[in-house]
Amino acid sequence: MADVSAAQIKVLRERTGAGMMDCKKALTECNNDIEKACDFLREKGLAAAAKKEGRVAAEGTVESYIHGGGRIGVLVEVNCETDFVARGDEFKVLVRDLGLHIAAANPQYLNKEDVPAEVLQHEKDILKAQALNEGKPEKIIEKMVEGRIEKFYKEVCLMEQAFVKDPDKNVRDLVIEKIAKIGERIVIRRFTRYELGAGIEKRQDDFASDVMKEINR
Repeated sequence: MADVSAAQIKVLRERTGAGMMDCKKALTECNNDIEKACDFLREKGLAAAAKKEGRVAAEGTVESYIHGGGRIGVLVEVNCETDFVARGDEFKVLVRDLGLHIAAANPQYLNKEDVPAEVLQHEKDILKAQALNEGKPEKIIEKMVEGRIEKFYKEVCLMEQAFVKDPDKNVRDLVIEKIAKIGERIVIRRFTRYELGAGIEKRQDDFASDVMKEINR
């Protein structure tokens, strides 16, 4: 098995935020494949997060994110277990990044389970009609609709959306990584997004461009 270099460990640490020894172990297990090592660490983080599910997360913060001279505003509540973590830089950066993401991606719901049954059924009806209009065979339409519903979730549910600052991971992955790194349960409890003159479509395009400029500063 190839030796693990310090440069590889550094790259993996920057990608995942995991500790040095965890990165070294992941690279060793994955034969120095960075992408596989990232997945290895995310799976490990998921296991760590699952162990913390029963813990009470009653501390945290409510963060406001304002963009474009007050044209877009976000309030997001993120909970953790202790006030010590809530006051830490790692947690504060996470919460601010979540506010920025919500401003840019405009999620409608927090989780898949939060999508109202009538909204989900309406979307399925539209997707089924689209598939029929495309001339797809009846026997595969149901599977097609299921696949397209997953795409719908990724568009409208915060936890399923690709994180705007790193589209290779979704928001759920981001939170899991922080749980593994910080060592406490972290929960996005709720959020609200305000947009001045909501419904004026041209602002959507302008805003998306503005947010990407801010991310790339």
